[in-house]
Amino acid sequence: MSKILIVDDDPAFCLMLSTFLNKNGFETNRALSGKECLSAVKKESYQLVLTDLRLPDLNGIDLLKELKQGNPDTPVVLMTGYGDIKTAVQAIKLGAFEYVTKPINPDEILLIAKNALKDLNGHHPTQSKPTGFTYIKGSNVNSLKLEEYIKLVAPTTMSVLITGESGTGKEYVARMIHQMSDRKDQPFVALDCGALSNELAASELFGHIKGSFTGAINDKAGQFQLANHGTLFLDEIGNLSYEVQIKLLRAIQERKIKKIGGRDDVPVDVRIITASNEDLKDKVKGKGFREDLYHRLNEFAMDVPPLRARGKDIDTFADYFLQSSNEELGRKVQGFNTEVLGVFHDYGWPGNIRELKNVVKRAVLLCTGTSIEEEHIPAEILFVRNASDQVTRDSNDLKTQTEAQEREIIVGALEKTRYNKSKAAQLLKIDRKTLYNKMRQYGIVG
Repeated sequence: MSKILIVDDDPAFCLMLSTFLNKNGFETNRALSGKECLSAVKKESYQLVLTDLRLPDLNGIDLLKELKQGNPDTPVVLMTGYGDIKTAVQAIKLGAFEYVTKPINPDEILLIAKNALKDLNGHHPTQSKPTGFTYIKGSNVNSLKLEEYIKLVAPTTMSVLITGESGTGKEYVARMIHQMSDRKDQPFVALDCGALSNELAASELFGHIKGSFTGAINDKAGQFQLANHGTLFLDEIGNLSYEVQIKLLRAIQERKIKKIGGRDDVPVDVRIITASNEDLKDKVKGKGFREDLYHRLNEFAMDVPPLRARGKDIDTFADYFLQSSNEELGRKVQGFNTEVLGVFHDYGWPGNIRELKNVVKRAVLLCTGTSIEEEHIPAEILFVRNASDQVTRDSNDLKTQTEAQEREIIVGALEKTRYNKSKAAQLLKIDRKTLYNKMRQYGIVG
């Protein structure tokens, strides 16, 4: 059970928040001052600290610095009043995970806590553990070209557009560009535009003023402000509405933003990196994406190759995920047998690196021996090797050969359209329902 420390000088507030988190599966302790907080973290290990910015004995910024010095991997969430927004933004730059404004919305706290603990388990590297943000360098020619592009563009101020299929690691590439740039000591802020409704997108990007719309109960700093002097990574940029695209173009051109409901321009200094798994050129042609914004974002473009195009790098990624899964699950699996590696190279990996990570993690969980065998691999992945073997055994079986060829054609169409089912169906001259039925028949995942 994850343990959370709540720091606030209001006992009633601490009790309320503690009771709520306890009901949602967390263990909590309370501290009424900064000194009590520092004493508590020395005695026990906490997975998350929720602290008010205004404490009777310590400034919230000073407490944050102390916590980060002694426990650098522990996420810290700041709870702040209306007048502390600038201080909260400063705290984010100093390593705070997030801030929330009072009065507290319990559901918002719960979501932030879950995200913070998720990041703690999967995105905070240490020297001895293979988990966390680690850019895995490959030896394949496509991987080497990608790495060369990262090194070339990172020291510049150019906006970068990263394209590639879903799951190829576009955010990792963006983080590497940030880490190798002059802004590496400043914030890296990532925003998934695909997860935002049109109503929320502008608020998330630029912030809002209290009372500017229903539900705006406090001032909110947008992602541009949080990323000031650093890098803002906008994933799935093609999902932004046309109206928000106009505001984004203005922010990039003038280096100023205007909060929703606000009158004053706020200057910002942000490097923009964007990513998309769809062809923005097609969206521009179809009037779904502004051409002027496209050219602003596309000062330097790079395409992250799909996993199936990275050859022996598949083994490198698989070994890395094996180590990290062993660490996370407490296992000691030593490797993969030859047949499994053969299956990995035959499979098309529509989910790319993300899918490989999940497959390896599942296999490590199922494996009770020292080596991952075919029995630990999902059936739909084994289908590729089995179908190929069947064709070899039954070379005179016309039906088997025809089905294998049909499967290959369908996979080819899906890969060409980056697993866009509608486009693949059009390319194959069949309807979507038929395509889905064929995918189920042949065990194609995507």
